[in-house]
Amino acid sequence: MLNPEIAEVRAVARRIYRQAGPVTRALSLGRPSICPFHILAGHVPPGTNMLDIGCGAGLFLNYLASRDRIRMGYGFDASQPAIATANTALSYTGTRAKVAFRHRSIEAGLPEGVFDVVSMIDVLHHVDPSAQRGAIETALSRVAPGGRFIFKDIGLRPRWRAWANRLHDLVLAREWIHYVPVGDVVDWAAAAGFAPVHRQTINMLWYGHELVVFQSASAAGQS
Repeated sequence: MLNPEIAEVRAVARRIYRQAGPVTRALSLGRPSICPFHILAGHVPPGTNMLDIGCGAGLFLNYLASRDRIRMGYGFDASQPAIATANTALSYTGTRAKVAFRHRSIEAGLPEGVFDVVSMIDVLHHVDPSAQRGAIETALSRVAPGGRFIFKDIGLRPRWRAWANRLHDLVLAREWIHYVPVGDVVDWAAAAGFAPVHRQTINMLWYGHELVVFQSASAAGQS
């Protein structure tokens, strides 16, 4: 039986992506069953001003907006068709939140300003290894004092799940991905003054995920 929280995300996806092409619509309906958006959403405080790095077709921000979880949201992605889909879906959320999706690569830098929550979901393994630490440090620089950085990426263990993730990206993204041990991300964040306040391994179907929620070390010590 489908988890009711996953079913809720899928129901929102079905409603807001109904004008998307058949492939995009199918991927949007299927992704909540393999990516833990229902868990990630619980780490976004109500009324949040949020930045979603590498937002794809905008499912996470659009889901949060449709549930009045955020007051402002900015998502960007290197894929122009994905951003076009995200903006079309946004028009069906019925949200009063101020949400914007823009075509932009992570290499072009992040928007100016700081955000209550910055999320990076399934992005780091697409970044060139020489730029991965810099991508994390830049993302952390956009977190407002007392805010959160939500990091989720595919897991390295067990190996068969890692290979399922790798094959997924070979087929859908036509890309040989670059795994980063989650411990490295924790170390990089610590050097930037951030500490994990939540860490979780999540398995969905044959896919494995590593989730870490960070706050500045001073804020984490007070929570």
